Order: sequence, then C-alpha cells, then structure tokens
Amino acid sequence: MIEVVIPRYFVVAEAMHEIQNPTSPEKLLRLGRLLGLERGSRVLDIASGRGGPALLLAGESGCTWHGIEVSPDFHAVAVERIAEAELAERVTFDLGDAARASHDAESYDAALCLGASFVYGSLADTVDALTPAVRPGGHVVVGEPYWRRLPLPEDYEDRSQPWTTLEGTITVFESCGLPVVSVIASSEDDWDRYETLHWQAVERWLAENADDSDAADIRARHERAKWTYLRHQREYLGWAIFVGWKRP
Repeated sequence: MIEVVIPRYFVVAEAMHEIQNPTSPEKLLRLGRLLGLERGSRVLDIASGRGGPALLLAGESGCTWHGIEVSPDFHAVAVERIAEAELAERVTFDLGDAARASHDAESYDAALCLGASFVYGSLADTVDALTPAVRPGGHVVVGEPYWRRLPLPEDYEDRSQPWTTLEGTITVFESCGLPVVSVIASSEDDWDRYETLHWQAVERWLAENADDSDAADIRARHERAKWTYLRHQREYLGWAIFVGWKRP
C-alpha cells in the first residue's frame, strides 16, 4: 500500500474541471444506464475528487453515493457542489486515503475508481480491492489510460507509467475474475477538453499568483505536461472506462 499525496499542481490545474477525467457527461450518463443505477442503488466512488460523477449520476438516477477523496481542496469543492444541488441526503464524501478504508462485503451495486488506480498501486490491485465490496451481479468500474499502440517513440518523455494496451488492460480485469462487459473510450475531443482546461486554469492562476512560492514549479509542470500531450500523448495515449461484471 502506498501513501497518496496530491501535488498542488493538480489542485491548480483542475480548478475549472466539472469532470476530472477525459470523458464527457454523456458518456458518464451512458455508464449509469449500463450499471442500471436507480433509486436504491448504492455506489462507492474511490478518489471522488470534485464530485463530478456523483453530481451527474446521483442526480440523474436517484442512487445513493459514497465517495472517498484524499485531497482536502477537492473534497471541499465536492461537498459544496452536492449541497448546492440539494443531494446531500443521498451523496456523502469522506476525506481520507481510500486505500486505508474498509467496506462492508457485498454492500455496493457498483464500485468506481475513475482515473486513480494509483490509489491502490496498480490496476490489478484496484480490481482486487473493490471486488469484495460489490454484490454478486454488480460491477467494478475503473477509468484507466492505455497505449493505443506500441512501441512508443524513442523521444517519448515519460516511459515510467505502468500502462499497457487496450487488450492488456482487459486481460488484467479478466485475470482478476471479472469479465469486462463494456468499454467506454475517450475521443480526441474528450482529451482536448480535459487537457486544455488544465492550460486555461494554470495560466490564469499564474497570472494572479506570480509571487507564490510554488509558481515556478507549477509553471514547469504545466509546460512539460502541455508539450508532452501535444507531441505524443494525443496520438499514443488512450483512456477508457472499463466495466467489469461480478458474476452472481
């Protein structure tokens, strides 16, 4: 188990994101329909962030939602957004490290971890950690990057990520005993929306906080992420929501 610490860069860069993943409201609503979410359904949301999926899916389906988020900044925004939407009776968020949380066995209809398998260390660890919390017939849902094709270019800046291909990602799920019953992949438009919101948020923050002690580091991270995306990630990196089914 690793300790999760969210760098301040991400708090700044995702300050304008309604959804903190390269996907769309329409695709999340499709996910909700696929999961059969309705009033009475129970959903666990690992790394619930600013509450985007909860706001959308709990509001649409009437389900009960419980999120866990390690970032105080993201958690505070999620609580505020849910209160404003008058969903606080059905949607709750804990502040803490989800990897250290315990869950009653088979108590959820779906367990989600969208874009945060690092919480548990790997995709396989995430699937293994969430499966016991889901009832038979329920679903484990992970949003995960994957390589569109290999090999990567020789000048690809960051080769340390543990991702695999689309086929390899599904193989991980199924090796954990969960057949993948749906893949909801991101489009280039989804990626561009997600990435360029980072650019906009960081540039605005830097213009207003030039004397902040973290400004130089945030500028450097911003520039590196921006050009990595433009040079390579837009072409080589995919992202999808993988839906695994827990057999009855």
